[in-house]
Amino acid sequence: MLRRFCSYYRYYKGLFALDMAAALVSSLLSLLSPAIVRYILSTALPGRLFVQIVWLLIGIIVIYMIQAGATFIRIKWGHYLGVWMENRMRSELFSHLQCLSFSYFDRTKTGTIMSRITNDLFNIAEVAHHCPEDFLISVATIVGAYAFMFSFSWELALVSIIPLPVMLVYGIVFNHRLKERNRAIRRTIAEVNVAAENSIQGIREVKSYSQEKLQESKFDETNRELKTSRERMYHTMAEYQTGIGFMRDFYYFMTIAGGIILIATGTVEVYDLVTFLLYVSVVLPPIDRLINFTEQFTQGMASFERFTEVLDIKPQIEDKPDAVALKVSEGSIDFEDVSFSYETDGREIVIDDLDLHIPGGRKVAFVGESGAGKSTIVSLLGRFYERTSGRILIDGKDIDDVTQKSLHEAIGFVQQNVFLFDASIRENLRYGKSDASDEEMWQALRGANLYDFVSSLPDGLDTQVGERGTRLSGGQKQRLSIARIFLKNPRILVFDEATSSLDTESEKLIQEAFDRLAEGRTSIVIAHRLSTIRDSDMIFVIDKGRVKESGTHEELLAAKGLYYRLYSLKD
Repeated sequence: MLRRFCSYYRYYKGLFALDMAAALVSSLLSLLSPAIVRYILSTALPGRLFVQIVWLLIGIIVIYMIQAGATFIRIKWGHYLGVWMENRMRSELFSHLQCLSFSYFDRTKTGTIMSRITNDLFNIAEVAHHCPEDFLISVATIVGAYAFMFSFSWELALVSIIPLPVMLVYGIVFNHRLKERNRAIRRTIAEVNVAAENSIQGIREVKSYSQEKLQESKFDETNRELKTSRERMYHTMAEYQTGIGFMRDFYYFMTIAGGIILIATGTVEVYDLVTFLLYVSVVLPPIDRLINFTEQFTQGMASFERFTEVLDIKPQIEDKPDAVALKVSEGSIDFEDVSFSYETDGREIVIDDLDLHIPGGRKVAFVGESGAGKSTIVSLLGRFYERTSGRILIDGKDIDDVTQKSLHEAIGFVQQNVFLFDASIRENLRYGKSDASDEEMWQALRGANLYDFVSSLPDGLDTQVGERGTRLSGGQKQRLSIARIFLKNPRILVFDEATSSLDTESEKLIQEAFDRLAEGRTSIVIAHRLSTIRDSDMIFVIDKGRVKESGTHEELLAAKGLYYRLYSLKD
């Protein structure tokens, strides 16, 4: 895992080397100032070498200036390194997500995916920048400082080093506890947000059922949990900061006490004690870096592992190496012994040995009870799921042998739950044809019975539709979806219960638009209201993943079978 993480540095080797060089220069220069001060106090000042003292003091200023420059490079370009690695990983992850099959999104929550794209990759970026830098600075500074300190007085160096291991272990343990407390707070905040969001979004239901007190009770319970989590976190923070502050003071105390005793015995000089106190102030920040390093590294590697878990998921549906572009002429469709199950073990069969033929250019309808497999059939046609067995042919061409891109371009889907992007009408229309002109868009809107509405808006095509199209009615969203299909201009259409939840007027407008769109194309209608598919060339009655009956509306009614029963119940 670590090797795979480090492999991303190869794209930015120069920048990584610059960051590490700046960190090393900064840490090594921090060791020189105390040594210069010791020389001034031990040699230059007693010898009254004032000119030399001035130059040495100027040298200290120069060191500070070089350190400042190295720090600027380290902070700026080091963060750039993390950001660029994060950007590469995010692009890689997003591109991979676009290739995954619908089954992955069916079983994975959107929030989980978003967490990988945002939170996990931010943690990885922080690790990519800070961990190598912090480790190098800490080790170089501590080792270098004690190399100087042992060379000046090994006795005092031994005394001063005693508190360091205790500080390090204490800091790592309590830093881990603090991180756990913060995670608990984040989880509880998420629960508070969910509770508030549910109540706000469902405010009409809450009020209509007079359940305000129940919602308040649920929210108060979650809110109390958040309060308790924060109290625990602040208690742990108080313990950590009190303890680490005491140990810092004790570190100074051990150095001062040891220095006083050694001065009294004539082992060290006063200037050695002053030098050691300066080195103590140099050593303490790297200790903090090492304390944070362990937790940050662990958290970053966990995030990187979750990131690679997604990258390692293989798409269930991939183009064959020799796949060709689908060219639709007539638009005939054949299902031959097609079976499918959403479960990989095939226990719950949704489509069972399905056989059906749809002539090109005809309008057919799928009807049946909810869960009969109607929508699954058209999903298999678009190869959004991979069938378990059998073949699906378009104009005699097996859809396994064509590219998914060309297959999707050949089929236009109008769904019951239309998804519109939080953008303008123009941008949403261009998903049908990315280079569509305004004239083409207005023509598509005419065909979808939406021209008058859009032209009446102050911003016209530039009108924002809102998140998931919330600024439009259900019928308007459906017609905008149909306009998008007009621009796409596919040879095969799928109309999946797109009018089931609309009023009669909206249904009529949409039906007119769809009929206009379906002229000269193969069209499949999944019907909720059976009265809307009376004029279909062929009706397939689906039951438990199989074609139970087929024929025209009149033929099926005359047979008085399942279709007759469904028609009598619903119409």
